Amino acid sequence: MRASPAFQCVLNRFGVWRTAVAALTGTSVALLLVWLWARGEPPPLLGLVAWIGAVLAVPALAASLMRMPPVTLRWDGQQWWVETNAGEIDVALDLGGWMLLRFRPVSAARRERSPKWLPVQRRGLEAQWHALRCAVYSPRPAPARDAADQP
Repeated sequence: MRASPAFQCVLNRFGVWRTAVAALTGTSVALLLVWLWARGEPPPLLGLVAWIGAVLAVPALAASLMRMPPVTLRWDGQQWWVETNAGEIDVALDLGGWMLLRFRPVSAARRERSPKWLPVQRRGLEAQWHALRCAVYSPRPAPARDAADQP
């Protein structure tokens, strides 16, 4: 099989991602409230402190997940690029019109090697959606070997 041709797109629409995060946040807070209400008796002090921490942490985490700046994603025919970082892409979740991609940079700095999660939706990328899906699922070309390595 051939590798997919090069292309570039800007990921700047995250409506599906934000809706899913908001729904999960609302459900989590509601479950925490139901748990407290269904107990019938007040929790011990340590349990109450943990509950308050969870009720405050869930929306804070959701707020950090909802902040998604626009990202330039590029496939050059050899490797993936997110902004100026080269790396590999894995599909974590594919729902047809929405995908969650994991970008793993190959940079040398340790703190820059942490994976970046990219929610990608078809809306806003209609013209490039097919090319993106082809590139994500196409086989990667074999890494180029040095002339010294060849027999």
